[in-house]
Amino acid sequence: MSRAINETIAAVDVPAEDAAPGLVGDVCALTKARLTTLVLITTLVGFLMAAPRTDWVLMVHALLGTALVACSAAILNQVLEAKVDRLMERTRNRPLPSGRLHPKRAIAFGIALGVIGTAWLAFFTNTLAAGLALATLLIYILAYTPMKRRTPLCITIGAISGAIPPVIGWAAARPSLDAGAWILFGVLFLWQMPHFLSIAWIYRDEYARAGFVMLRRNDIGGFSTGLESLLFTIALTVVTVLPPFVHLTGSAYLVGALVCDLALLACAAHFLLDRNRSSARRLFFASILYLPFLLGLMVFGKI
Repeated sequence: MSRAINETIAAVDVPAEDAAPGLVGDVCALTKARLTTLVLITTLVGFLMAAPRTDWVLMVHALLGTALVACSAAILNQVLEAKVDRLMERTRNRPLPSGRLHPKRAIAFGIALGVIGTAWLAFFTNTLAAGLALATLLIYILAYTPMKRRTPLCITIGAISGAIPPVIGWAAARPSLDAGAWILFGVLFLWQMPHFLSIAWIYRDEYARAGFVMLRRNDIGGFSTGLESLLFTIALTVVTVLPPFVHLTGSAYLVGALVCDLALLACAAHFLLDRNRSSARRLFFASILYLPFLLGLMVFGKI
C-alpha cells in the first residue's frame, strides 16, 4: 500500500454514530441502521447459499422477520446502555441518552418488534429460523450487553450473536444445520473478532471512561489485542478455504478468498507490530472491505 494511501487512512477516523437528530436520523440511530443492514446482508447470503433455487417470497419473509428482530435487539441494547452512552462522544447524541425519546416507549417498541419478528419467522419460514433469531436477540441483550461492563469476553459473546444471522437465512431456505451453515457461522464469528478488537483499541479511552471492559485491563501496550486480532484472522483464513471442500463453492472462489485473506492478514500483522490507532484504523477499514468481497465471492462461486 502506498504512503499516500497510508496517510489517508491514518487521517480518517471512525465516524461518530448517529450525530444528526431528526425523525429519520432518530429511527436510524434507534435501530442501528448500519448494523441492521449488515445483519440483513449476511442473512441474505445464508439464504442464497442454502437455497437450491431462489424462492423470492420466502426470502422476503426471512429478511423481514430477521430485520424486526435485529431492530428489537438494537433498541433494547440502547435502553440498557442509555446512561453510559451519555459518557461517550460517539453515542451521546442518540435518541435515548439525549432525552429525545422516553425509555418506556423504546422498551415497548423494542419488545413488540422482537415478538412480531420471531412470530413472523415461525409462521412464514420455519421454527428453526425463528428459534435462531430469538437466540440471537437473547444472547445480545441478556449476555453481551451486561458483560460489556464486566469482562472483555463480551466481544466473543457478541460475535456469537453476530454470527447467527447467516444461519437464520440458511435455516429459512433449508431447515437444517449442515456443514455450509456452520462454515458461514465460523466466517462471521471469526471476522468479527479483529473487526471489533480494532474498534475497541481505537476507542479504548472512551470505553474505559464509560466503564466498558472491552479489552484486557493489563493490556496497556496492546500486545494481547494485536495478537488476538492476528490469531483470529489466521483462523478466519483457515475457515474461508473450506467451502470448495464441502462442495459449497467452486474452486475459483478459493483464489479470490486467499487474496482477501492475505490482505487482511497483512493489516492484522501490521496492527500487532505497531499497536497504534493508525494501524487499528487500517485493520478496521480492511475488515469492512473484506466481508462483502468474501461473501460476494461465495454467492457468485456457489456450485
